[in-house]
Amino acid sequence: MKLTISSTSLLKGLMDVAKAIPSKSSLPILENFLFVLKDGKLEVTASDSELTLRTQIDVDAVGEEGSIAVPARHMLDLLKELPDQPLGIKTVSDSSFECSWASGNSALPFFPADDYPEIKGAGEDALTVEFPAESLVEGIQGTVYATADDEIRPAMNGIFFDIDTAATTLVASDSHKLICYTTKDVKASEKASFILHKKAANVLRSIIGKDVETVTVAFDSTTAQFTFGATTMVCRLVVGKYPKYRDVIPQNNANILKIDRAVLLNTVRRVAVCSNKASNHIKFTLKPGQLEISAQDLGFALAAYEKISCDYAGDDLTIGFKSTFLTEILANMSCTSMVIKFADARRAALILPAEEEADSEKVCGILMPIMIQ
Repeated sequence: MKLTISSTSLLKGLMDVAKAIPSKSSLPILENFLFVLKDGKLEVTASDSELTLRTQIDVDAVGEEGSIAVPARHMLDLLKELPDQPLGIKTVSDSSFECSWASGNSALPFFPADDYPEIKGAGEDALTVEFPAESLVEGIQGTVYATADDEIRPAMNGIFFDIDTAATTLVASDSHKLICYTTKDVKASEKASFILHKKAANVLRSIIGKDVETVTVAFDSTTAQFTFGATTMVCRLVVGKYPKYRDVIPQNNANILKIDRAVLLNTVRRVAVCSNKASNHIKFTLKPGQLEISAQDLGFALAAYEKISCDYAGDDLTIGFKSTFLTEILANMSCTSMVIKFADARRAALILPAEEEADSEKVCGILMPIMIQ
C-alpha cells in the first residue's frame, strides 16, 4: 500500500468511525482500523463485532492499492499532533508501515487485512426506508433517555422503530415511563419494525452531521445498516418482541392540566431539592386554577412547596411522581405549552403538547405515578 493523503482529512475520517473501536476486545484485531485503498479512495472500517462504522476518504495520490489493519490508538495520537499537511503512508515490510510528513516520519506495525473479521450488512431481503436526518436525530434524542437497563427483557434496552405506511413512531420505555416520537416524514410500502440498541442509537445520533439531509436505513431480522454521505453504520438489532405500547397509552383521562412547560419544569426542579434523595418523590395537589407541588425528606427535616396558577379542569386530585422521571420528560420536550391528563392517583398520566402545538411537537409520553402518604 502506498498513498498520499491530507492529515486533517484522515484524522476526521478516523474520528468519524473511532466510536466503534472497543477499549478491550477478545479479538485484538478489532483494536485496529482496517484500511482498504481502492479506486482512488481510502475506506476505513472500525468495529467491536456488534457495531461497525465505515467511511471513505479522498486521497491526494495513489502509489499502490492494498489493505492493512493499523493500530487505532497510535494512528489517532499521531494525527492529533500533526498540523494540516500531506501525509505519506506506505508499507515498508510484511509487518510495518511508515507515515511520513514534511519534517519527519513514524514507523508503526500493521496486521494482515485477512485477519479482520468480515462485516456483513443487511441481507438481500432487507427493507429500505429513507429517513430525513433531522427527524432521525430528533427521534433518537427525544426517546433514548427512556430506554431501560434490563437483563431479563433486552428488548427494553433499545428504541423500537414502528414503521407504517402512514407514519413512523420511535418508542422507548423502562416500565416507569414511556416516550413516543412520531413523524409523518418516514413511510414504508409495508408495516415493519426493529429494535435499535441504545448504544448504537447514541453513536448514530452523534455521527450524523448537520450537513446530512437523508439517512438510508436498510434492515432485516437481525441487522440494520444506516448510510449517509460517505459513512455507513452496520449494527446488530436487539432480538425480541417489543410490548404492545399502544395498549398502555391512556385514552380517557378526564382530569386535564394545561400549563407552561418551562414554568412546570423549573418548579419541579426547585421543589425536588428537598425531596428524599433515595426516592426523589414529589406530590402534585390539583384544584381548579391551581397546582401545588411539594416534597419532603423527614429524615433530614427538609420540605418545600410551591403553588402555580394553571388551567386545570377536573376533580380535586393528589398524585405522586418520581421527580427525576418527570424532569427528564419535560426537559426533552420543546413545546411552550403542554397538557397533562390524569385519571386518578393510581393510573398513568399522559403528557402531551398543547393542541395549538400538537403539529410541531412530535413527542408525547406517559408516566406512572408513585404511592404517596
